[in-house]
Amino acid sequence: MSSNLLLIGRVGGAHGVRGELRIATFTADPLALTQYKRLKRADGSPALTITSARLNKGGVVARAKGIDTKEAADALRGLTLHIDRADLPEPDEDEFYLADLIGLSAVTPEGEVLGKVKSVQDFGAGDILEIEPALGGQTWYLGFTREAVPTVDIAGGKLTVVRPTEIEVRPEDGEDEA
Repeated sequence: MSSNLLLIGRVGGAHGVRGELRIATFTADPLALTQYKRLKRADGSPALTITSARLNKGGVVARAKGIDTKEAADALRGLTLHIDRADLPEPDEDEFYLADLIGLSAVTPEGEVLGKVKSVQDFGAGDILEIEPALGGQTWYLGFTREAVPTVDIAGGKLTVVRPTEIEVRPEDGEDEA
């Protein structure tokens, strides 16, 4: 995937029999998808040209140029939709896009480099940073909260992270607690 492309949606398949598409959007405003009429595939090639859209549970129902049948819409199931980062408006001061966090150094409050942000995920319970360790090894995850990430310095290329000092592990059913 080109690094200047941002994922903003995924086609879920057909809605009805006339070629409308169900699209899960990854934008704060689901209808923002319509501002970017020409959406791209992950490789940067053209994907869809949206002609109209309306809100629907979990995203939008949209019509796209050249998609006129249920079969054509279903054939696009799973297609990820992207836009160029340059197409987004510049964020206000002290604001940023989550995609801008990718590649930033993750440092402790004392300045020790722990790694860099590999990705930002949301599995349903909030944003999570995937950190790639500076010294190699397995990536690790950190909830993107004010407590865990008190400072984000986009211009400086880093964010301050506070790793949890204690992790509670609950015993599995049937195991005795010590």
